[in-house]
Amino acid sequence: MAESGGTARNRSAPESSAPEHRAPERSTLDRRGFIRLAGGTALGTALTGTGTGAGAAQAAPGAPATARPLPRASLPPLPPLPDQLSGGMVTPPAPSVRAPRPDGTPATAAVRAARPDALPFAFHGNGYTATELPERLRPWRDRPTPWSAVTPDTTHTYLDPDGVIMYRPRRSAPGYDQPVTQIQFGLGCAAAYRTATNPARRALYLRRAKAQAKRLIDRRVEARGAWYFPYPFDFTHGSHSGISYRAPWYSGMAQGEAISLFVQLSLLDGVTPEERALYRTAADGAFASLLRSDDGEPWVVNRDDEGYLWIQEYPVDPPGTSDRTYNGMIFAMFGLWDYARMTGNTLAARLYDGACTTVDHYFPTLRNRRWASYYCLTHRIPAPSYHQHHINLYRQLHWQTGSPRFAHMSDLLTDDHPSGILPEGSPVVLDAGTHTLYRYDTDADGDFVAARGDAELARRTVSFPRTTRATANRRRRIMGRGVAYRIDSGPHAGWWAGESHPRCYLLGEYLPSDYRPGRTLTFPAGSVVTCHRYGADGGTTATRTVTFDRASGAPFDRRSVVDGRPMCRIAGGALEGFWVHAGDVVTDGR
Repeated sequence: MAESGGTARNRSAPESSAPEHRAPERSTLDRRGFIRLAGGTALGTALTGTGTGAGAAQAAPGAPATARPLPRASLPPLPPLPDQLSGGMVTPPAPSVRAPRPDGTPATAAVRAARPDALPFAFHGNGYTATELPERLRPWRDRPTPWSAVTPDTTHTYLDPDGVIMYRPRRSAPGYDQPVTQIQFGLGCAAAYRTATNPARRALYLRRAKAQAKRLIDRRVEARGAWYFPYPFDFTHGSHSGISYRAPWYSGMAQGEAISLFVQLSLLDGVTPEERALYRTAADGAFASLLRSDDGEPWVVNRDDEGYLWIQEYPVDPPGTSDRTYNGMIFAMFGLWDYARMTGNTLAARLYDGACTTVDHYFPTLRNRRWASYYCLTHRIPAPSYHQHHINLYRQLHWQTGSPRFAHMSDLLTDDHPSGILPEGSPVVLDAGTHTLYRYDTDADGDFVAARGDAELARRTVSFPRTTRATANRRRRIMGRGVAYRIDSGPHAGWWAGESHPRCYLLGEYLPSDYRPGRTLTFPAGSVVTCHRYGADGGTTATRTVTFDRASGAPFDRRSVVDGRPMCRIAGGALEGFWVHAGDVVTDGR
């Protein structure tokens, strides 16, 4: 999706629309199993209080006899799905170009070809597989359409008489079919249908999802033995060179997402046998488009000069000049996961492996250390409004593949540029002593504005005779600086305090990531590491200091910002339920 350069969020999105991230299945390792997994006798002696390990638990001053765990933290609401056409200009199709007719038949006779039955070319693969997932972790389950949006009427979107969402450049302009908008609306309605309990609402959600699928099927273009979903308008992007399309044009993002819509609809209980067969035929047709390379028209898949597979959100000729857009690639990959899981198709499995391998290989080019990640490989434009999408997409790739590599990448992105949203009244602890507070040039809520660049406007020094609490409404990285809290109450409201545990920290748990399967952390040999147990108020209720003669591992199933530091929750053995600072251990060998 195209980056607009802004950082606007849907401030009206209800909290209830955020996905529920429950803890993954708890490890059932017993004490002996944990010791064996964690490295043998070194950890065993440490935890039993013999040998050289220091393993005695120490109660924090004033801690209750029985510690209650931290209250369940939730992720901030996902930002709204970005507009694929943002930053560009939509215009009516040029008269010299014959777009598909309203009845869906191509304007020019399609050259029928046999359905492809082989990979389009050789590409790199690392052996990633599409693993089975619980329902709640599958693609698009985190994006249910809220009831308030089931009949959209906004500046850019509205429903036509068939119940199909249409895109318009402005309210006074005619509307167009926009495949990605229609597909994502259909997927959101399908997600809401699965969890809705009101029969009337379920029926409308299903009707909306079916309407989007029908429009795609009716307007498809059949070429090269595959189904393609055309964009019937001209489009030029303002800052991404090469994106200048004349209708009809095609997007790999739409092709991959369409597979998800057709597969997911075919699995719903509310579809008829005839509809189920149609949706599976449509999924086959859309999948075939990912088996056609860039040696003919249309195309959405190619291989770069290093031999890596790309599903191009914005295909551009010559192919080497395409954007290589990260979010569009991964959203399309979710369709491969859906298709591979439903059909067991070996070609889909190999394409999924190749796409995961590409995303893995190019992660260093996506990452922008200590700031927002880049939108695409070609233009390398930092994209604050896409960064949270990247975090979520890599988290989902971890679930889908079971690989800790993608979880580690999501961790790095979270630390580089964390979501700034905090629940109302989030407590900040400031230790006794002197602190420097800052004012930065932001918007009224404390969010980043590109034109202002977080410029420092003022600073003040304050002293507290004792530990003090304030509340904050933002925790985010300041451009070119560290993470800071925007105080929103008392005499220092509007000022920012830099995060620095234990001098200044946000009390409690924030930005949680659950792992499925669990991951492994390693205590370095000879290091003194303190583990913490927390109570319901976020305060430390117990500590345990451990030292190991040799590097020793432990399973962990959750990583969060706890008391202003990234912490990992140990998931088995004598340290189960304790948290350890991520900076004191190595995770998954990194």
